[in-house]
Amino acid sequence: MKSEDKKTDTKIARPFVKWVGGKARLIPELSKHFPDTYNDYYEPFVGGGALFFFLHPKVAHISDLNSTLIATYKIIKSDVDGLIKALYEIQEHYYRLSDLEEKKNYYLELREEFNNLKSGDFRKSVLLIFLNKTCFNGMYRENSKGGFNVPFGKHDKPKISDENNLKAISKFLEKTEIKCSSYEEITKSAKAGDFIYFDPPYHPLNPTSSFTSYQAGGFSALDQEQLRDEFRRLSELGCKVMLSNSDAPLINELYKDFNINKIYAARSINSKGNGRGKILEVVVTNY
Repeated sequence: MKSEDKKTDTKIARPFVKWVGGKARLIPELSKHFPDTYNDYYEPFVGGGALFFFLHPKVAHISDLNSTLIATYKIIKSDVDGLIKALYEIQEHYYRLSDLEEKKNYYLELREEFNNLKSGDFRKSVLLIFLNKTCFNGMYRENSKGGFNVPFGKHDKPKISDENNLKAISKFLEKTEIKCSSYEEITKSAKAGDFIYFDPPYHPLNPTSSFTSYQAGGFSALDQEQLRDEFRRLSELGCKVMLSNSDAPLINELYKDFNINKIYAARSINSKGNGRGKILEVVVTNY
């Protein structure tokens, strides 16, 4: 494994995992609604952090309730060389396997190991990145018991150990507070002039749209209402707040006192091609 001698450019840092609900494709639309200026940046529900990496804030505070994801952010920040080495070893083994059937069996073996490890374990973070690079559609999903259950994605030679990006992220995270916590916890320190972006699990458009969360637990109508209350509290504090959600009647009603902008987003979590069309979403701002 060759190490980079040149100075790491943190501006090239980009998400190290794909995440359900990720905003990479929506950034051109979302950027139309960013505040002109702000102080600290807050992103609860950070997931893969597409917007976080795009904005490249000088000081940031990020959180998520997925403890393994947050542990991985922290490992990238504190022990990126160890992480790169472990990923490289897995990558080399994966590449040596003769066909996709062997790779599938290796994937399933490591998926089972991942589900038997405790959150916070270094090895679990290594496997999180491996599974994300080799699973179907690069998505994260848990069953009702909290086990990762995405099938193999038939990738031949994915870039599992992305050394340059991981080192750029590690440098970028130096001035970032990283917490495994609820949105209420991470935003306690927010002050007037700070920018908060909420990207919660979307409220279903109708009773049959049950996919609203990537992990066990879900996000209820009451949760949406409580988030609106936090949006209001931060607004009254003088923060600049932006939120993404579905164009559901409940969301439009909850945020009727704020600026509701409608944008079109491509649906990409449906395995069937005809379920991937464009759908309206809302971007709510208080400025």
